[in-house]
Amino acid sequence: MKQNFFPTLNSALESEGLLESWALNFPPLSYDSTFSYTFDDGSKYGHYVSLYRDSEGRYERPVHYKR
Repeated sequence: MKQNFFPTLNSALESEGLLESWALNFPPLSYDSTFSYTFDDGSKYGHYVSLYRDSEGRYERPVHYKR
């Protein structure tokens, strides 16, 4: 069974193989907020990623797809 929430941002990104897509200059993700970004994966429009951090500080498994 897949885990849907993770204690750290790194573990959430690693769950979908997206750790290398995270830029160090991205803002910190506040509690109860969402952050989205697009990174260049070689496709025409890039790869879209959306992350959510809940009110307890856990990160949800990222939603991602090619644009």
